[in-house]
Amino acid sequence: MISETTSAGKKRARDFGIAFDGTPGPLNAITDIAGIHVGFSTIREEIPRPGRKLPVRTGVTAILPHAAAGEPVPVFAGIHRFNGNGEMTGSHWIEDGGYFVGPVLITNTHSVGIAHQSAVRWMIDRFASTYEGDDHLWIMPVVAETYDGMLNDINGQHVAVEHVLEALNAARSGPVAEGNVGGGTGMIAYGFKGGTGTASRLIAIDDKEFTVAALVQANHGQRDWLTIGGLPVGKLLQQENPGLSERGSIIVVIATDLPLAPHQLRKLARRGAIGIGRNGTVGGNSSGDIFLAFSTANPHPMRHKAAPLLSIDMINDDVLDPVYQAVVQSVEEAVVNAMVAAETTGGTPHDRYRIEAIDANAVARLLAQSSPR
Repeated sequence: MISETTSAGKKRARDFGIAFDGTPGPLNAITDIAGIHVGFSTIREEIPRPGRKLPVRTGVTAILPHAAAGEPVPVFAGIHRFNGNGEMTGSHWIEDGGYFVGPVLITNTHSVGIAHQSAVRWMIDRFASTYEGDDHLWIMPVVAETYDGMLNDINGQHVAVEHVLEALNAARSGPVAEGNVGGGTGMIAYGFKGGTGTASRLIAIDDKEFTVAALVQANHGQRDWLTIGGLPVGKLLQQENPGLSERGSIIVVIATDLPLAPHQLRKLARRGAIGIGRNGTVGGNSSGDIFLAFSTANPHPMRHKAAPLLSIDMINDDVLDPVYQAVVQSVEEAVVNAMVAAETTGGTPHDRYRIEAIDANAVARLLAQSSPR
């Protein structure tokens, strides 16, 4: 079991000269938004466990809004399902209630249950004064998944309570690890090794600076679809192609410190689909393309403790266009960051596949050659 939170000096897409539109935050990560922490638990075992045929390469990613708060804080949110072959728990309540409470977890398809149960336990333990009282409160964690069964013994269900708690307790501010970490450990994107990626954008509204950011678990697309910087690099790169059709998914978590109402956050979540489309995916039939957007602004107490009348700040819908643009840009870059940071995986006698990491230097050369002089 490997606990990783920071990037440990790994190069990112921009470090190779791959250009993107927009102005990133200081970390170019979801943790550029004050109060958001990210943690991981990573399981990597190249030799199958006794009685199993495949290696274990999986884990859990935890995103904590208002991470330092001493009590639970409802977070306004919106969701969007572009293609529904996947799961995100709590989504019905987010649609109806417009908010969620607690962490967001991302793992593999067959570990949603243990992640959900463990998150409930973590919430009860962390906020005992809230949940162990006489209020009879319910807890509904947000847990999302993508399928890592091509590189991981997914049917072995190796994610345990301890891994979920490790990811939650390891959550920190600062640089965020990318690639083969947490829930992204065994994921594949566009026939290359995929995984966890993040990016952020700074925008100004009414002379005030705000941040929009994304964290993705990229496990989607097929090689001939891959587009970076408008160039069909999936068709141009001379790298080993496993020839996989679309069989994966992507979870996109969009965060901001802008004061937005739930209906506005639903609109941000929908723009996440344009962000992944920038890299070429058409949202294949077997893909679960699911988007969650939330805002750390407008913190309120738990609803049973709040006043009968609530007031919120929200920006005017007429000034949302630069926000939409920031969403698209950060999601697009987060996917590429996930691929660039990822490491070639598989190819052992125990594996079904060997999945190469993308050659970021080759991508940069192709983009440079295509640029007008």
